[in-house]
Amino acid sequence: MARKYSRSASKDVEREMRKYKRGKLKSGRGGKGGTVKSRKQAIAIGLSEARKKGKKVPKKASNGRRKKRKAKTKRKSRR
Repeated sequence: MARKYSRSASKDVEREMRKYKRGKLKSGRGGKGGTVKSRKQAIAIGLSEARKKGKKVPKKASNGRRKKRKAKTKRKSRR
């Protein structure tokens, strides 16, 4: 099976995680927001950076997709 993320994209995430662990990772445009508190947010920032560089990273899941999936599963369970 093919890789979902490129190796270089995972390096970007790794770099952001190190910043997060040191307490140096900031959120927001240009790092003007506060320091990042959650691991998930740190990973999201790393993936976002990889996308900006044009690396192989799947598209963000939009809220619309999630709602459609939930609606389909509810219909099936009622029957």
